[in-house]
Amino acid sequence: MPLSRRTFLAAGAAAAAAGLTGCGSRSSLGAANELSMWTWVGSVNDDLIGQAEKGIPGYDGLKLSMTRIGSNYKTKVLTALAGKSLVPDIVAINDDVATYFPNADQFHDLYDLGAKEREADFLPWKWKWGVTPQGKMMAYPMDTGPTALFYRTDIFEKAGIDIDPAAVAQLAPDWDTYIALGKKLKQAVPGSSITDNVNSIFSYRMAQQPKRYMTTDGQYIGDQDHVREAFDLAVRVVKEGLSANAQDGSTDADAVVTNGKLVAFNAAVWWAQLGPKNAAPKTKGLWRVTAAPGGPGNRGGSFLAITKYCKNPQAAFAFISWLESAQNQAQAFLDPVLFPSTPASYTDSRLSAPDEFFGGQRIVDVFAESAKKYPGAYFSPYDSIIGQPLSAELVNVETAGKSPDQAWNDAQRQIERELTRAGAI
Repeated sequence: MPLSRRTFLAAGAAAAAAGLTGCGSRSSLGAANELSMWTWVGSVNDDLIGQAEKGIPGYDGLKLSMTRIGSNYKTKVLTALAGKSLVPDIVAINDDVATYFPNADQFHDLYDLGAKEREADFLPWKWKWGVTPQGKMMAYPMDTGPTALFYRTDIFEKAGIDIDPAAVAQLAPDWDTYIALGKKLKQAVPGSSITDNVNSIFSYRMAQQPKRYMTTDGQYIGDQDHVREAFDLAVRVVKEGLSANAQDGSTDADAVVTNGKLVAFNAAVWWAQLGPKNAAPKTKGLWRVTAAPGGPGNRGGSFLAITKYCKNPQAAFAFISWLESAQNQAQAFLDPVLFPSTPASYTDSRLSAPDEFFGGQRIVDVFAESAKKYPGAYFSPYDSIIGQPLSAELVNVETAGKSPDQAWNDAQRQIERELTRAGAI
């Protein structure tokens, strides 16, 4: 099974050094007086890391040594684990945390290190995502990606729509009314779109669901009504002419924000920076945020895990629990704009200050409500290989005019082949 620990170990067996096992041996990366950590660019606050590089809080003589990996991050982590040599003490894990669950025996159970005492400090659904179906806490919560509706007030005013966030939320509480709103906007300002592409609608609708593609006991449910409903919704937005057809990774992705074509967008909190603030800085003051049509959702968010080869697991846990405290998560929201998984952070003045780019709105209030009310859903180790065929076929519908029914059926056949090859069904 490609996603199992056995496969990873087999792939790296030739490179594995004999006898490299146990805490504090050569299998752990870094000097004896430091904890090594791997992460990617933009995942942690530099000032906080700088403090830990001078000394781990509460552990005199022990400091952090962090490496930012620019590309192929996950591959490098899994390769190190497979080889059992020069493995970092601490690793960051993205929102695909479930794909690491087959390798859970390569990580410490954080419950054994005292994590249970801190559970109440975090969003329940976020905490649960770091726990394997067998009940092992493999990953500690970092940030989240709550969703909301971003919209351009100038375009809304041209369409005669009340721009107050509460009024917009009442006008489009669900996806049907959101589509009706999109039609009104497009009639008033031709060319207006309410999504960048078909997959955004599908992804953000799925991000609101209480279930996804598989159950915790391994049953495939990606062919059920809740997935088909999201699939058909995405197709409907395209058929109504409300998608900008700016595919992910294309040069059009930023352009539709820069040129004002994307006038409303259901997106995660991180899009505020990657979208309008980056691609359309001259629109400062013209954006607002309100509750998303269809309800709260989440896309994105990271974790920290302590590998079995860690030199000092207790010190490592002390460090990650300090780094992800409510106070420090509030600081991480300022740079690099990581939305906290600790609700106590939401009233911190560093988050609750008015955002001038959004007309002085306290946008944290909107995202905090989304984060707290998100229903949560089970992410399986196979979600990525299930999602890829669905995504590819939706692009075929939008860009090549493929029949939606044919696209759905072709996606399901591909998923069946991939899950069978993976040994999941």
